[in-house]
Amino acid sequence: MPWKARNLSGKSANRSGRGTEMSMTTTRKPAPSSAIQIADITRELAARCAALCYTDLPEDVRLRVRQCLLDWIGVTLAGACEPLVHMLAEEAREQGGHAQATVVGHAMTTSSRQAALINGSASHALDYDDVNMACTGHPSVVLIPALLALAESRGASGRDFMTAFAAGYETMCQLGLVCGDAQYSNGFHTTATLGTLGAAAACARLLQLDADDTATALGIASTMAAGLKSMFGTMCKPLHAGRASADGLQAAQLAARGFTSRADAIECPQGLIATHGGTASLGAAVATPNGGWHLRHNLFKFHAACYGTHAAIEAASHLRLQHALRVDDVCRVTVRASSACEGVCNIAEPRTGLEAKFSLRHTVAMALAGVDTAGLDAFSDEAVYAPEVVALRDRVQVLLAPQCPDLTLSEVVIETQSGTVLRQRYDSGRPASDLLEQQQRLEEKFRRLVKSVLIPDECDELIDLVARLDELTDLSPLAGMLARQACSDRH
Repeated sequence: MPWKARNLSGKSANRSGRGTEMSMTTTRKPAPSSAIQIADITRELAARCAALCYTDLPEDVRLRVRQCLLDWIGVTLAGACEPLVHMLAEEAREQGGHAQATVVGHAMTTSSRQAALINGSASHALDYDDVNMACTGHPSVVLIPALLALAESRGASGRDFMTAFAAGYETMCQLGLVCGDAQYSNGFHTTATLGTLGAAAACARLLQLDADDTATALGIASTMAAGLKSMFGTMCKPLHAGRASADGLQAAQLAARGFTSRADAIECPQGLIATHGGTASLGAAVATPNGGWHLRHNLFKFHAACYGTHAAIEAASHLRLQHALRVDDVCRVTVRASSACEGVCNIAEPRTGLEAKFSLRHTVAMALAGVDTAGLDAFSDEAVYAPEVVALRDRVQVLLAPQCPDLTLSEVVIETQSGTVLRQRYDSGRPASDLLEQQQRLEEKFRRLVKSVLIPDECDELIDLVARLDELTDLSPLAGMLARQACSDRH
């Protein structure tokens, strides 16, 4: 099993609260066999996280890590100009602090925590970032901002970054299996909740914390985990990602200093599972994902909307193109989707571009009208009121059907003016099998997102830097390129 536990130690802090700061060269020593209780979910996940090494990562998993980073840079540079990001950057400027890490697209440095908060929020602002259905959330937007801030301030290498990212990613998804659908169904945004623990695990690995201290970091993160699905369509949703990243970073840093917490915070009475939902199943915690790695099931977005709308968009687009449908040809449209879409992406009449990203009716209407749903302009506030799209939307009804149990599965049925009934199902939950083709699509998406920020040569340089991530002794070349001004200080 690639993602396996090893008993490791190498204390970074004593238990009096007077911890010493970890160095990037801390030596990890074997711990006594009693250090990890196999029945303890928190400790088991912590042991796996602490044990992961760069050499454990297969080449295709390393490529996926680099693809996640490239995609994150693109959506973050594009999202840096959003009003909510300017507000957070202005707040950071007013508060001040040590210049430890880069704020992407704003030509400024700030504290590591503030950088993680701002960059995490920016990367989720457009809802164009990657997802994994094991945790029903967005891993990269909580993991990368915290890791970049920490790596930049500590001089970590590209390989350190990649190992820590994989450790956080696998931990976050494994927790998704432990919690199942309960947390999401209860109204929690798992990007915010599980993401806080994922970021803590990733940063603990970058700090080279042992299994005990990593369990403590997960405990600190557990008591900080929050975020409500009811905030979808508002600025608070991207803030969830920023907060999860910043809180996870802080949890790991506090654990490194000897800050105390329960070492069974995930499964204990009134712990994360008991309060947020899930089953304290060790079997789920240690289950091997198909293919051995959750990273092999990462899903990238190629439509600038909630991933729950992607299957319906693809189905509608397929029917439009296959049958050369015009707007006037469409009499009635029925979208059958998972009941999980309620409270996620079923806003019936969006009033803003942000709300439109969470509207099955609207995004299907866009697809049938031939609107490019990969384009950011398609989700502007003005575009929401485009007469042709609104008229089509009025002909779309959404049925939350039991035959579509998965959030990634939808069926679109079109009744035409001529009486013909057209039907198409689509599953957007299948990861790409051709990684080279996916790389090409991601580079095209990247260039499209950053064309207003970077000239073509600079795009090439950034793509090359990410491709050579394994070779970088530190991430300062990458941080230098991300620090440039993407937009004015005020929106």
